[in-house]
Amino acid sequence: MGDVLAGNHAVWEFDSDSVLIRFARGMRTPRLWHALGTRRIPFEALSAVHVTSRGAGGRRDTTVLHAVPRPGADPLMEAAAGQLREASDPYRLVVPGDRAAQAAAFAEALRERLGPEADEPAGSFLVEAAGPPLQLKAYDARVGFDGSAVSFHWSRTGATGTKWKAGDQRYELTELAGVEWRSPEGPGGHLRLIRRDGAAGDPRPDHDLAAAVFGTGYGAVHESLPFAAAVLATLRVRTPVASVPAPRADERLHHLGELHSAGLLTDAEYTALRDRFTADLPGV
Repeated sequence: MGDVLAGNHAVWEFDSDSVLIRFARGMRTPRLWHALGTRRIPFEALSAVHVTSRGAGGRRDTTVLHAVPRPGADPLMEAAAGQLREASDPYRLVVPGDRAAQAAAFAEALRERLGPEADEPAGSFLVEAAGPPLQLKAYDARVGFDGSAVSFHWSRTGATGTKWKAGDQRYELTELAGVEWRSPEGPGGHLRLIRRDGAAGDPRPDHDLAAAVFGTGYGAVHESLPFAAAVLATLRVRTPVASVPAPRADERLHHLGELHSAGLLTDAEYTALRDRFTADLPGV
């Protein structure tokens, strides 16, 4: 078994305590992978590894290596909350069918390195996120994160009168409990800050002073998701886990159902994610 597995648009390599994923640059590489560049995934951040074959015996047969991160281990996947398209999942590696044996051996070696707590949620983020300062151009605002606060500078042409009249906003991390990201690839895409004091803004993102709206050409996944993950990761470092509100699993379940119906999640992936989020629901 080799220590390196090369696939479509990425190379996975074993390190002493982690698997190093290097994403290739190219026209067919998902733009999110371009933005991520290289990721180091500690073995303790993973819960399982799967290998599946597609089109076996055909001209385009492929093998898919899929590592599953532990809940709470990766701020990027926590922010994504099951909304990433399959092709953009940074934990999936597609290799040609003639490398199936190599992929299987790599997966088995990776399973042997999983930590004793692989079946349990992580108590802290184990995978690094992008660091500030960061900028995000949304449809109605320029959003900035300097490591201590998130700021919204409203656009004259995109912002509603509610936001424009209220003026630019700045939220210190000490005021925040979390981040809500809704993919721009679906309806209602936005980035919303969750206040620690429980104050609820307008449910309409275009009127909420702690939210920025995405749109065509604004807030693309490869820009907005790493931004949300960076804020979430910094919040987790500065905030005791117990004080951060639990993700709204019921909303995640609804969104998972939509992705499954649209064919963006396989039956197995939908079942695994559904079971994970169901466990988060109160009283379950």
